[in-house]
Amino acid sequence: MARVTVEDCLRRVSNRFMLVHVVAKRVRQIREGAQYLVHSPKNEDIVIALREIGAGKVSIEEVVEEVVEQVEEEEKVEEAEEQAEEEEEKVVVVVEEKVEEEEKVEEAEAPQEE
Repeated sequence: MARVTVEDCLRRVSNRFMLVHVVAKRVRQIREGAQYLVHSPKNEDIVIALREIGAGKVSIEEVVEEVVEQVEEEEKVEEAEEQAEEEEEKVVVVVEEKVEEEEKVEEAEAPQEE
């Protein structure tokens, strides 16, 4: 493959948006030490990733599964953060109630000035 084009890759990936995800994922894998799947000397990681996709060397299904897993994990994290915020709000309310009670007790115990 002398030149890689988006059209070459779109034969393997159904739409441009998915192509962006697939290329980004593959570039990350390469930069983390994954082996090249095609011989492409003196090219940058993104060009190599595009060549691999165009040659059909990258499994699109695996990338889709990984993206779905990542989204599910992010949703779990967001849910946990929301629960933590709710618990924090409950603690704040309890502390404020305790402070109000203590202030009332102090007022009741304070000697009344004439």
